[in-house]
Amino acid sequence: LYVKQKVFAIKDRFSIYDENQDVIFTCEGKLFSIGKKLNVFDSNNQNAAYIHQKVLSILPKYFINRNGLDIACVHRKLTFFRPSYDIAELNWHVQGNFLAHEYTITQNGNMIISVSKKWLSWGDCYELNIADNVDLVNAICVVLIIDADLFSERASVSVSSD
Repeated sequence: LYVKQKVFAIKDRFSIYDENQDVIFTCEGKLFSIGKKLNVFDSNNQNAAYIHQKVLSILPKYFINRNGLDIACVHRKLTFFRPSYDIAELNWHVQGNFLAHEYTITQNGNMIISVSKKWLSWGDCYELNIADNVDLVNAICVVLIIDADLFSERASVSVSSD
């Protein structure tokens, strides 16, 4: 799959393409909100998932909501060198070089998703290689959450360094 961010959009907008370049999901963020909020829609424009950030927490936490229920919490682990993320409800662990946008998601020690940034593209574009038995909506949500978290971290560092 390919996750491509829309360029020149006022709010977060992503399109998720399959290998044939067909749009299979879209994602749209809320313009004015406290904490990150994203809606993921399937190709029939039906809500597939809702992502929302817990604002008052020491380390960032994001929830994946499907059918009105929070099914998973993506939280950044406290590390000194590189961030890593855990999704306990799915038994997923995310680690890699996030600054280079190269990371993997494992389950029980087995790689189930690899993510890499396509550098020569208009706007941010990520290539996802996903194992056959992995839920696509959960995979997309985790990648969108990590992108949102890393963007908010970079924004806070640039604001505080001014």
